[in-house]
Amino acid sequence: MSQYPHLLSPLDLGHVVLPNRVLMGSMHTNLEETGDWNRVAEFYATRARGGVGLMVTGGMAPNREGGVFPGAAGLFTPEDMANHRMVTDRVHDAGGRIAMQILHAGRYAYGPECVSASAVKSPISPFPPKELDAAGIEKQITDIATAAARAREAGYDGVEVMGSEGYFLNQFLVRHVNRRTDDWGGPYENRMRLPVKVMKRVRAAVGQDFIVIFRISLIDLIPDGSTWDEVVTLAKAIEGAGATMLNTGIGWHEARVPTIATSVPRAAFAWLTGRLRPEVGIPVITSNRINTPEVAEGILAEGKADMVSLARPFLADPDFVAKAATGRAAEIAPCIGCNQACLDHTFSGKISTCLVNPRAAHETELVLAPAENPKRIAVVGAGPAGMACAITLAERGHAVKLFEKGAEIGGQLCLARTIPGKEEFHGLTDWFATMLKKTGVSLRLSTEATVRNLGEFDEVVIATGVAPRSPGIEGEALAVSYADLLSGRAEAGPRVAVVGAGGIGFDVAEFLTVSESPTLHPEDWAREWGVGDPAQTPGGLAKPAPSPPTRQVTLLQRKPEKPGRRLGKTTGWIHRAALNAKGVKMLGGVNYERITPEGLHITFGEARENPTLIAAETVVLCAGQESQRSLADSLKAQGIAAHVIGGADIAGELDAKRAIDQGTRLGAML
Repeated sequence: MSQYPHLLSPLDLGHVVLPNRVLMGSMHTNLEETGDWNRVAEFYATRARGGVGLMVTGGMAPNREGGVFPGAAGLFTPEDMANHRMVTDRVHDAGGRIAMQILHAGRYAYGPECVSASAVKSPISPFPPKELDAAGIEKQITDIATAAARAREAGYDGVEVMGSEGYFLNQFLVRHVNRRTDDWGGPYENRMRLPVKVMKRVRAAVGQDFIVIFRISLIDLIPDGSTWDEVVTLAKAIEGAGATMLNTGIGWHEARVPTIATSVPRAAFAWLTGRLRPEVGIPVITSNRINTPEVAEGILAEGKADMVSLARPFLADPDFVAKAATGRAAEIAPCIGCNQACLDHTFSGKISTCLVNPRAAHETELVLAPAENPKRIAVVGAGPAGMACAITLAERGHAVKLFEKGAEIGGQLCLARTIPGKEEFHGLTDWFATMLKKTGVSLRLSTEATVRNLGEFDEVVIATGVAPRSPGIEGEALAVSYADLLSGRAEAGPRVAVVGAGGIGFDVAEFLTVSESPTLHPEDWAREWGVGDPAQTPGGLAKPAPSPPTRQVTLLQRKPEKPGRRLGKTTGWIHRAALNAKGVKMLGGVNYERITPEGLHITFGEARENPTLIAAETVVLCAGQESQRSLADSLKAQGIAAHVIGGADIAGELDAKRAIDQGTRLGAML
């Protein structure tokens, strides 16, 4: 009997039966905009081979004004049709099914031609939208229906109409944006006219034997959002208008509540899908922070959904379903919800990929071919770079020995997993351990590699990582390093000054102010962030009630800018908000004068003005890192060539994304 009987059971949609209950949710990778449609096709085909029941593409614009940005991909020309046909043919040849998401961005469109229900500018775009008149609304309906018909012609198995996350259709639904007084505004029956009309026209355009998913917002997490009664009313109307399934969206992009970052509890919003499911007679799909087959199976077994949507987990591992189905769940590369290589890339105009799996969206150029001449290769350092390299080399057939002078694998991951809200790093370290064993890497813990014992190998890879950098502050012997603090070798007093406000400084401040991680306790997390019940308050917003900080913390940096400005594009605001809620004081543009038993003495600006004592029992140094490459230098002096990767190569902020990418690419090349 399967370990996941609900997850792997078929889903009968009438005209088609899906092989399991797993949907690969929509992700915009920016691949379509490269113009390399072979690459797009291979991205989806790789996941089809991995056994997913149904995939949804990244959002395709129904018209130019609705594109997320100028030039966004869509189905406008015969060339577009041919390109999309390449994708659908490749997916079908791989045994998969794929639906095209139709995404009209409305006021979220990053261009001057954007349109919406009312001329209410989005806080995440500089362009105020034009308020549509009746003819303009009719054009949008027609264009969306036309996009659906073209999707069928291009070979797709269905479409998903995006009606959530604050995009165009969602904008008509809520008073937050819809200020109209005509037949498209005012009472809810008017505000819901547009999505219902769109659904009717889409169904008419594609016929009955075609999957049509409507993505509905269950909790907007903005002021004047939808009430629960309105959500249910819309769901029933959309069902009546011909939808095959309802997929659920959570929060608007402008909401000040995190919804998919790693600090969000797993399946944090599945309770809402469970509440909606009995209200309709069509399958309901749940989403957000579902990253293991165990979590997905639990949701389905409890009757909270008919299907689960996993998006980023299919970047981390395209074989998620196949591994779950064959008793290899421990081999599933875990999505850690970091956003670093996926959403941060998307919103920076880069190709989206995955910190854990650099091959995601690079399947055609980062190829792991069997080694023509297997070698004996030594890898020194079992941090993320070294482990990624060792596993890749071993998968290709090389004989790999991995040296680690410490007693455990993980390197800097062992520090990251101690941070409240970063518990997913435990799973990443466990996965590395599983894969080292599976691929046959010979692991030597508590063993320091030397020039002498590396001479017998055909190739040597140095991945010895970094050590905390000394900032050269007078009296710094009285301080502790972040590494000592996070590893438990040092403790902090009730008042702490943190030197350095980069990613490590923010993590350390979180570590110092949180007693028990709310990520592990969904009700506590909801209180912290003000996630309420849309049956009680429109949009589901409540007053945040963060737990009191365990310490008084001051976070400082030399740069004369707002601390946290250089954090992740899509997660930086979360870290800043979390520390603000804990009363962390943040100071930029400081000079570190000296450390004394009383605390940290600072001045401000180039003129070193306003001498100030930051009273603290503990000063923690988070002032950067230095590469540990003495072994590489010794090898070079002996005429032994070595490849240097990860922190040993570049000592920037602790960057697992770059480290794993470097390790994987070197492993693919040797």
